[in-house]
Amino acid sequence: MVSERSELNRRLAAYCFLWETTMCQMISKKNIILLALIQICYGVRTYTSKDLIELSYSLTLIDALDTLAIMGNYSEFQRVVDILSTKTDFDANINVSVFETNIRVVGGLLSAHLLSHKAGIKLEPGWPCNGPLLRLAEDVAKRLIIAFDTKTEMPFGTVNLHSEFGTLSRLTGDPLYEEVATKALNSLFAHKSQLGLFGNHIDTDSGRWTAQDAGIGSGVDSYFEYLVKGSILLQKPQFLEMFYESREAIDKHIKKDDWYMWVSMTKGQVTLPVFQSLEAYWPGVLSLLGETSSAMRTLHNYHQVWQQYGFTPEFYYIPQTEAGSNKESYPLRPELVESLMYLYRATGDPYLLQAGEDILRSIQHSAKTPCGYATIKDVKDHKKEDRMESFFLSETTKYLYLLFDTDNFIHNQGEHGTVINTPNGECIIEAGGYIFNTEAHPIDPGALHCCTNIENDNLFDFKKIHQRKSIHGKRIKENKKVVTEDAHNKTEENLYLTRLNVSDVPLGENIQGNNITNVDVGNSTESLIFQSVTDMEKTYIYDSQENLDKLHVANKYSKKYYNGK
Repeated sequence: MVSERSELNRRLAAYCFLWETTMCQMISKKNIILLALIQICYGVRTYTSKDLIELSYSLTLIDALDTLAIMGNYSEFQRVVDILSTKTDFDANINVSVFETNIRVVGGLLSAHLLSHKAGIKLEPGWPCNGPLLRLAEDVAKRLIIAFDTKTEMPFGTVNLHSEFGTLSRLTGDPLYEEVATKALNSLFAHKSQLGLFGNHIDTDSGRWTAQDAGIGSGVDSYFEYLVKGSILLQKPQFLEMFYESREAIDKHIKKDDWYMWVSMTKGQVTLPVFQSLEAYWPGVLSLLGETSSAMRTLHNYHQVWQQYGFTPEFYYIPQTEAGSNKESYPLRPELVESLMYLYRATGDPYLLQAGEDILRSIQHSAKTPCGYATIKDVKDHKKEDRMESFFLSETTKYLYLLFDTDNFIHNQGEHGTVINTPNGECIIEAGGYIFNTEAHPIDPGALHCCTNIENDNLFDFKKIHQRKSIHGKRIKENKKVVTEDAHNKTEENLYLTRLNVSDVPLGENIQGNNITNVDVGNSTESLIFQSVTDMEKTYIYDSQENLDKLHVANKYSKKYYNGK
């Protein structure tokens, strides 16, 4: 058993992970990059309002904001919120990744908005249904919603926006965001193969799979994650039914001896016998369903890879037990420690604390630099790359801290809460049950009920989900028929926005004219947001509010559960 003092030391080390990082400024071809925010462990402030205004907004600033609240540094949380609150919109002329902007910026702003009460921030009347960070989150979402204007109703770049867009609808009272995200999830489900498998890239106009390797990692990981988390957060058991149906196909065709490989989505034969480091989220998802035995067996496999190299490479060839060629890097990913945190909360197994200590020691020993923590370029020799992703501050450090901080308010299991008055009457917040989005931004489900009129007797008891599994296939097939017919019946006359001349935009690439330009979506310092889109003939000025108003015309989502704002 790990000693109390040893656990305290690890907890302190996890705390210092984030704040030992100084504001290291590197000159690049594009701009000056803020790699980190504050050096709390040494009591040094490393940024000012002027810095942030002159440099626009670093994605890292928003992505790491709720980490401050979780680690209890409310004074710095207040400072950052004050700076963000001076900005009324994200009007900038730049291309962005829909997925990365959603999970990092929209998710980060929503989480910080909901943690403001806990952090002692002065709140506007009507909170949590009102507030400056909520308005900023909605401003970003308005600019992203153009991506949903496709024939399949799946947005360019990604389908996985549901937790953030659903939360935004519940807080603002505008059902459109949740509606378009739900249609995207249903549309993708309708395009699964006859084996029940999903490829890892789809043409969002034609519905044709352009990459037909099926797995649980890159390209589909957040889809499976959000089916489970979205069902709990938004009280939609149909998403969990969809996950169970997908899970049957995964266990039948993809799972091999507690590993998960890549197979043909149409034939089921193995095409790529690798473990991707991104796949390490899977045991954590299983733990949310109470399936800890299967989750622990798979996690043991992943931890063995970590022990072999001191890190998990992006690709690990399972038969050869070696890192993949040109895929040997470790960009400080959080997925393994994420699963450790979830499973430790579910089982209390001390082995998981030891595995967390392995991760902590490796990062401290090999990734630490004078001004942050660097990507490991090659797990075989631990050479560094001059780069630190924002998800290291948003996710990796947060999950490590929460693994060892067993008394953190995030772990509240309903023992206590806070009663607040809202325009909809009294509601209870901070009672636990936080749902993390795929970028580790926690959402308080209680706060969502403050802004929507859902009676308790309408809430679904997820303990009964297995009683519905025997009939979920019929319901989903009916849903698939509706979604498919709706997609086929949609005509050009129904499209409110001028169609771009690019129908297939891979994740991590954005549109400018008829060219596809690579954008490094992993760069944690990319600024936001686009203002116009261009084709060969003319430029269309993008008005986010006008676009939103037009999309509202087609809104058929019932407003009876919303506050009618």
